[in-house]
Amino acid sequence: MKGAKVFEIPTLRNKTHVFKDRDEAGLFLARMMESYYRDAPDTLVLGIPSGGVPIAIAISKDLNLPLDLFIVRKIQIPGNPEAGMGSLSFTGGLYLNQELIDRLGITPQQVEWQIERTRKELEKRNRLFRDGRPLPDFSGKTVIIADDGLASGFTTLAVIRGVKRGGAKRVVVSAPTGSDTAIDRLKEEADEIFCPNIRGGFYYAVADAYLNWYDLEPEEVIERLKRAGYLKN
Repeated sequence: MKGAKVFEIPTLRNKTHVFKDRDEAGLFLARMMESYYRDAPDTLVLGIPSGGVPIAIAISKDLNLPLDLFIVRKIQIPGNPEAGMGSLSFTGGLYLNQELIDRLGITPQQVEWQIERTRKELEKRNRLFRDGRPLPDFSGKTVIIADDGLASGFTTLAVIRGVKRGGAKRVVVSAPTGSDTAIDRLKEEADEIFCPNIRGGFYYAVADAYLNWYDLEPEEVIERLKRAGYLKN
């Protein structure tokens, strides 16, 4: 495969504290994508809860594109909830970083336990954020996958493969910030990547791209989705 075309802002390479918050970052991305995808036919924006919801809403609103969500979660490393050893999607797509699992000495039993925990969380989130509705029909569509950052890329990879299985014609990844490792991983499976702030180095944290960073609570995600007209009041 040739690999995705990557759109970045060279002056933002390796910079930290680039965006005020997720809302500003989402609008920044929308402006980057405007000439390519405003009012684009057969195109939808697919946000990854929780942090990707403000990004997806901003892109959807500014580019006048329909909004939906894809429920996927990283599979946490035992004892380290901030780090992931793979990802699991609501549709059942499972991706494990076996090299990392082996390196950390995580047992098969621990892996299965974490997968089961993640599966229960996915079911809960689909009820909360999507009212349990079925996924949209991706057949023949361009799907813009939106998140607030790309750390390892495994979560986004699960979404890419999920929408491709659903028949998506073209897959675009859109995130304000990402590690060069994640970009390289996703380039093999996406068609385009919009990521203004790409950072290299041994240590990478999505939060470092933002001045105002916090974990979005479910209540705020639901309220934002209601204001966007995605969920009923």
